Amino acid sequence: MSEYSGLTQLGHAVNRPASPDAARLERVPSPAQGKHYVVRFTCPEFTSLCPLSGQPDFAHLVIDYIPRDWI
Repeated sequence: MSEYSGLTQLGHAVNRPASPDAARLERVPSPAQGKHYVVRFTCPEFTSLCPLSGQPDFAHLVIDYIPRDWI
């Protein structure tokens, strides 16, 4: 059985959660446990609404982290 066989979101249509509390992230085992390496998620066109003005905000979002047991 593949380590990815239990994933329910990757490669499937997924409904948007009703709230942040209902959102779930799936994880997979780190392929290099015990080694330090950087995982980078890049979103070049991140948009949101400003909570004060209601106007659209735009950003380039980058998240870097060093995983331990899971990605």
